[in-house]
Amino acid sequence: MDREYSKKEIIEKIKLLEEKFRSSGQDLSSYLEGLLHADYLNYWDYINVDTLLTLQQPRTSFKDEKIFIIYHQITELYFNLILWELDQMAEVEKISLDFFKERLNRVIMYFDLLISSFAVMWKGMEREQFMKFRMSLLPASGFQSAQYRMIEIMCTDIQNLVYLQEREDYRDINLTSIDSLFDILYWQYGATELATGEKTLTLKSFEKKYGKKLKELIAKFQKKNLWKKYLYMQEKDEKLTDLMRELDLKANVYWPLAHYKSAVRYLQKDPMDIAATGGTNWQKYLPPRFQKVIFYPDLWTEEEKAEWGKGWVLQEVFGESS
Repeated sequence: MDREYSKKEIIEKIKLLEEKFRSSGQDLSSYLEGLLHADYLNYWDYINVDTLLTLQQPRTSFKDEKIFIIYHQITELYFNLILWELDQMAEVEKISLDFFKERLNRVIMYFDLLISSFAVMWKGMEREQFMKFRMSLLPASGFQSAQYRMIEIMCTDIQNLVYLQEREDYRDINLTSIDSLFDILYWQYGATELATGEKTLTLKSFEKKYGKKLKELIAKFQKKNLWKKYLYMQEKDEKLTDLMRELDLKANVYWPLAHYKSAVRYLQKDPMDIAATGGTNWQKYLPPRFQKVIFYPDLWTEEEKAEWGKGWVLQEVFGESS
């Protein structure tokens, strides 16, 4: 009886397939013949494991450099997952409350994994090895992660990413010149020469490769970034607002703080701090309380914004209570 039912089910599936292929002008029998000759799919082929394991190419003989490379590759993959979710949310015209919250939870989950994974950096490498092989990486820098810039652009109005000293003047302007605004985004000030204030080669290379793409993304997401999607929601609840605030904290306090803890471990050396690879000004760029990048300022009190990141830095980095 089971076998007879199984045959009927297979015949029904074949009919559905035939209808599907006919509607697109294709011949099902040709595809079925191809299926007969096709090999079975293997895990290693589907995931491209062999290729994946060739993508680590250390520049030195220090063993811990491979850890450094793999960690950053993992980070970029998590960034890609976040972008995948943000893009889905942006493309849905009338986004439902449940869909919005579900996708936000996914993004927050990926940030949680990113934050916890930074232990690989500050626990998984010998400081002596890192301080030596890092010099072979110049002028490359994690600053040059375009995917993270894309996440920021897709999460908030671009005015919220303007350098802190200029931000208030641009808070309520209508975006007319992306080029001029691009030059005063906060990350530009994180990759300037410590001594002269000039753009580093790290920043110049980054702008040459990704500047046009990021400017196009700013224009594309001007009206459909995550904040705009939230504002346009006809149905909101307290949980959705809590998730938006949680994302803001994870992206703009906990994540940069995890990076900062690693920089302190490897690059802070009394009586002077060591410059990061590429000459980026990590001492002023990484601590959340200095940049005060806040995706959703309207969701926080004035006191919360004034103290942005301060308590977390004191507690997590210096072991002090806020």
